[in-house]
Amino acid sequence: MIKNKPLISIIIPVKKINDYIYENVEHSLKMEYKNFEIIILPDNASNVKFKKTKIIPSGNVKPGEKRNLGVKHAKGEIIAFIDDDAYPRKDWLTNAIKGFKDKSIAAIGGPGVTPPKDSLSQKISGAIYEYGSLNYNYRYTSGKKQEIDDFPSCNLLIRKKDFLAINGFDGNYWPGEDTKLCQDLVDNSRKIVYTPNVLVYHHRRKMIKPHLKQAFNYGFYRALFVKKFGGNSLKLTYFLPSFLLIYLLFGILVSSFSSYFANFFIKTLGIYGLYLVISARKIRDLRIFFGYIFGSIITHTAYGFGFIKGLFKLQ
Repeated sequence: MIKNKPLISIIIPVKKINDYIYENVEHSLKMEYKNFEIIILPDNASNVKFKKTKIIPSGNVKPGEKRNLGVKHAKGEIIAFIDDDAYPRKDWLTNAIKGFKDKSIAAIGGPGVTPPKDSLSQKISGAIYEYGSLNYNYRYTSGKKQEIDDFPSCNLLIRKKDFLAINGFDGNYWPGEDTKLCQDLVDNSRKIVYTPNVLVYHHRRKMIKPHLKQAFNYGFYRALFVKKFGGNSLKLTYFLPSFLLIYLLFGILVSSFSSYFANFFIKTLGIYGLYLVISARKIRDLRIFFGYIFGSIITHTAYGFGFIKGLFKLQ
């Protein structure tokens, strides 16, 4: 049975100490739950010092390897993974620890919400994920509590003993190392639960190039995981953007030869557009609304292209 207030080790992989790290640590030190340590893993040694924090240089390695190194130095019973460009709400650990009182739960994930002070460009990126992720939008806003089999490591807490039992992250992958970790937990008959009030704020990539690069990489590595591991990557939702991209290319080509198909093609594009408008109905800022419509189209295209490229990549 878990202790009432066990030590929690917060692990933050990062290339170098940056402004986001200062923000993250500042909010962490203001949390309600006080029994924690922070482990920051930059590539190189740093003279920067924070309260309750260890800074451990990792060398130029992938985030999964950094997190594994952090766990080796962690003294906590619970490991809390968070990205450097995220920061916790003050009740983050308070709410998480309640969930771990259920000993059948190995890991808990919570939403990474767009910070209110993010730029307009970042808020558009956040809206695309929040409103355009179909049945996965709970990752970016508060949804209903549920058992899950995959969750991003920007806000993922796990019992240290369960982490060690599956040998931690596979350092060969990034992005996607968190998907592999979650699949390993599920394969080990351990439970992962999404808990909406275990919330962090997660800064978004700016539109357009950084956001699209991220979407492309998500699609590319998801396809690699479909081929290599199946499991939690074999879901229709992950295939839909590539289906859309293929249909768009096919439709444009065939429409030039067939007026009948061109008429049908335009109508189906109208249905897609209507879906985007309906999904954005809760957006009140018109700048974000129209940015979401346009951004969703190019995001689906980038993800779909990445997914197709990943499927056909030779191992």
